[in-house]
Amino acid sequence: MSAAIDTPAGPMPDEGGILEFLAVCESFYPPDAVSASIEQQRQWYDALCARFDRPPPEGMAVVDETIGTIPTRRYQPKELRTGTRLLYLHGGGYVVGSLQSHHAICAEIADHAGAQLISVDYRLAPEHVWPAQSDDCFTVLKLLLGDGKKVVLIGDSAGGNLAAGLALRVRDEGLHGIAGQALVYPVLGGDLVSGSYVEMADAPGLTTADVCYYKAILRAPSDEPVAHPLLSKSFSDLPPTYVSVAHFDPLRDDGRAYAARLAEAGVQVSFREEPQMVHAWLRARHMSDGAREGFGALCAAVSRMAGSEAR
Repeated sequence: MSAAIDTPAGPMPDEGGILEFLAVCESFYPPDAVSASIEQQRQWYDALCARFDRPPPEGMAVVDETIGTIPTRRYQPKELRTGTRLLYLHGGGYVVGSLQSHHAICAEIADHAGAQLISVDYRLAPEHVWPAQSDDCFTVLKLLLGDGKKVVLIGDSAGGNLAAGLALRVRDEGLHGIAGQALVYPVLGGDLVSGSYVEMADAPGLTTADVCYYKAILRAPSDEPVAHPLLSKSFSDLPPTYVSVAHFDPLRDDGRAYAARLAEAGVQVSFREEPQMVHAWLRARHMSDGAREGFGALCAAVSRMAGSEAR
């Protein structure tokens, strides 16, 4: 089913699949959603995620369980090809999102990589401000690392921020076992007043004003590298990293800058910019050729870091 979308004043891609995706998104989650109440934002977001949900791949076992005190969801693919586990941290601006919001995405990544994946239901703002989100994810990560197995961190948007912050915490606390990190359109602490924050300020799907809203509601200290990984004094000794950004996204240059600094520090890094993609394109992987290719590249990168081969 095709849908029409009103062309906004901001920059727009011209791929038909992604334009249809944007139209569907706006029918569930209006562009000015952040002006609504937190309850309303979550209702809209849950409905949007349900629209793009899909059943798990055949043979996938899905179990909700508590790790420490944190609710999680474990995905066990029919064919397990590696003992390395994947830890997924969902996006949503720290305000929306849940185990269900990224359910199909997690199941498909686990299936492609042939790896067990654990998704974390971390606490949300504004009820819980920083560092509650990072602490919840770190609690789960430390318990997973405690049995000697390796872990690949994966996160999109705010989840990409949390994953990059965890990599810093693991390094700075002298822990071991992170096999890699895969960050998809991550927010990493850019200055909000230059580069893509200006060029893509009114991009569809996420605006610079939205980013400012989420930053304010999280209430993280402005000088804290775990909350703003681009502020780290050192980028050395971080795990192999895959960074994927969308061209039409104010967060684009955060990923560019982070990848460049990792490379300068001698960290193994792979960077990919999706030329026709917008923020949240992971949900468009079954209706956009560009999103499908980007998702395939993500799954291949995760598989490499996990020591398996993508299906």
